[in-house]
Amino acid sequence: MSDSEIVGRANRDGAQLFRDWFTELTQTADGGGPSAYVFVMGSLNEVLKSFDLPVVFPEINSLQTAVRRVAHEYLQQAEDYGYSPDICGYVKADVAMQLRHGEHPMGKLPKPGLAVLTNACNTYIKWAEIWERMHGCPIFTFDIPGTRQGGGQTWPGDPDFENDRRYVEAQLRELIELCERVTGRKFDIDKFREVLGHANGMSAAWKQVLELNRSRPSVFNALTDGTIYLGVANGFRGTKAGADYFRDLVEEMEYKAANGIGTLTEEQWRLAFVGVPCYPIFRRFNELFTLAGGTFVSSTYLWFASGGTNRGFQYDLARPIESLAEGLLVSVRDAMDSMFHPERAVLDQIKEFALDGVVFHPVKSCRTTSTGQADSRRALAEKADVPSLFLESDMMDRRVVAEAPMKNRVDAFFEGLASRRRQAAIAR
Repeated sequence: MSDSEIVGRANRDGAQLFRDWFTELTQTADGGGPSAYVFVMGSLNEVLKSFDLPVVFPEINSLQTAVRRVAHEYLQQAEDYGYSPDICGYVKADVAMQLRHGEHPMGKLPKPGLAVLTNACNTYIKWAEIWERMHGCPIFTFDIPGTRQGGGQTWPGDPDFENDRRYVEAQLRELIELCERVTGRKFDIDKFREVLGHANGMSAAWKQVLELNRSRPSVFNALTDGTIYLGVANGFRGTKAGADYFRDLVEEMEYKAANGIGTLTEEQWRLAFVGVPCYPIFRRFNELFTLAGGTFVSSTYLWFASGGTNRGFQYDLARPIESLAEGLLVSVRDAMDSMFHPERAVLDQIKEFALDGVVFHPVKSCRTTSTGQADSRRALAEKADVPSLFLESDMMDRRVVAEAPMKNRVDAFFEGLASRRRQAAIAR
């Protein structure tokens, strides 16, 4: 297989899967069929796919409006409707889509037949209540116990974990009963096992892909390429198409690593990204770094927005419901910890990913991912000798994205990195 056939294949195939996904949603909307509205942190795609329910991810729908440079139209409509400028931009864009009867740049969104959410984000609960008021759909809220003892995970076999697992498992069984009522279909345990098997393949591959970016040069950009992979990881989790895509993704990344093919012609700086990307100027934001030879080799976004696939958790198909409860517990806790304590993930990666610097990106629209970033930056500085940049903008609202000041700060950051490298060379 030639370079042209394999390099870039994941981005091409990912774009096609997205088009296929929105085609299915449009057909569901036109036919008046039910769909499930879910969120990336604990989507329960595994259960929903076993009932063949089309799944809508409002977070992904909203960010797509920003990438396609029309988010301001949706935000303004929601604000005119009465929502405050301080509210999460994802929520406001989704409200406008509902007011527009599902109109979206990539197709048409069906109405929710039910909504499923976790407590991983405080906004989820109030967001789902909007759909309940607008559409009268049932909402199912999963209460996932968070980590204890300073954010440390407990694991299967630990008494605390087993108590929490039983609590989550009971909620799973209630969700299955709700899906049976909404769809009019009985739960098929064999199909559920098949879905979990596909999810296992995807999770194992995603973990491998993340680890392959230790290569020098890096084999993918965690900010841009990684966002495409995330979309597939969420929308196609538990499907054969999703498992096949990630199997091919591993093959592409291994090929690039073996042949020294990187994301940049000349990689100068290896960076970690903390937070949610700046979607209103998505490509340009990345260029602020790549034009100086910088590439993002890791990102906390690939952890908390991956639906748990980053951990590589493998479901036990012999005990599928119990194992899904375990996986849900592990993945949602991991997602919350990577949002609230991002410095822990970065500390583990400094050496193994050969990081030169860290970019913290707090955004106006999301207090959940942004409020503690200043503290996380200080904690990182106390524990590791790695430079960092604190760069504020937004994930949706271009009205608060000022490119010129951002460029000045990025340029100064790279000047500092270069000076630091020269001083280290002199010291040797």
